[in-house]
Amino acid sequence: MDMPDTTDVIELDGVEKVFDVRRRAGRMRREKHRVRAVDGISFRVAPGEMVGYIGPNGAGKSTTIKMLTGILTPSAGRLRVAGIDPARERTRLARRIGVVFGQRTTLWWDLPLRDSYRLMHRMYRVPDRRFRENLDRCVELLDLAELLEVPVRQLSLGQRMRGDIAAALLHDPEVLYLDEPTIGLDVVSKAKVRGFLRDLNAEAGTTVLLTTHDLTDIEQLCRRVMVIDHGRLMYDGELGGLHGVAESERTLVVDLAREMPPLTTGLARTVRVEGPRQWLAFPASQSAAPLVAAVAEKYPVVDLSVREPDIEAVIAKMYAEGPAGE
Repeated sequence: MDMPDTTDVIELDGVEKVFDVRRRAGRMRREKHRVRAVDGISFRVAPGEMVGYIGPNGAGKSTTIKMLTGILTPSAGRLRVAGIDPARERTRLARRIGVVFGQRTTLWWDLPLRDSYRLMHRMYRVPDRRFRENLDRCVELLDLAELLEVPVRQLSLGQRMRGDIAAALLHDPEVLYLDEPTIGLDVVSKAKVRGFLRDLNAEAGTTVLLTTHDLTDIEQLCRRVMVIDHGRLMYDGELGGLHGVAESERTLVVDLAREMPPLTTGLARTVRVEGPRQWLAFPASQSAAPLVAAVAEKYPVVDLSVREPDIEAVIAKMYAEGPAGE
């Protein structure tokens, strides 16, 4: 095995997590089963990287994140974050990481958003001036000004997600773990959050590990993507490479001025026709621009939209054709 690269902010070597689960076996008996949630994962993340960590539900993503934060202890292997063993020095590590756990808030449920931030100011011992600067920036870029006096329990899911992202950044963490950061957000809010995260990464060099089911999050934020399933790391590379491995497809939905026979462009195949609407499939690794231009030039187009492949469908196809790395 290669010697660990001390410049990496996240280091995993052969990390495993096994749970003992008791299941009913007959009316009066329960049997103990071992469930391997994470199965020998190794990877490195350099400072300033934004990495997508994706896979179907139950793949082991959340278990990995919980080990990286010190919530869970690995059953085997070596794990370091910013040079710290999370399980042994969880409190020390907490000052250097930020976490947004999807639908679990770190905010105080009955307090106004502003009071939650004040509590975190004291908990993390953030210098007053730095706290004000960070809070003002988050409030402006995440559009939180009108929400500061609202109790957390009264916020919508999308509003709370923005509030949680701000809370995770008030103490200037080196590493940020995001679990579904755009869930529940409308199109405009998603764009704001993505823009905010890009700026944060560019200006502060914050390392980001992002789990999501929205491929657009990955495409707009991450150059690198890792795929995990059944506890194993199945792919680690560029998103375009993942599409190539799985031979996944995007879909161009075309609304025409009138019903027409299946469209022919030489760049895609028509997979569905319903009246004046047609669906054209093309490789996800290719740009949609040439296809859009060809369709618009030859046919009476009223509207166009591109649909991304579902991550779980991409992974399923990858397995059907043989997972990468095996």
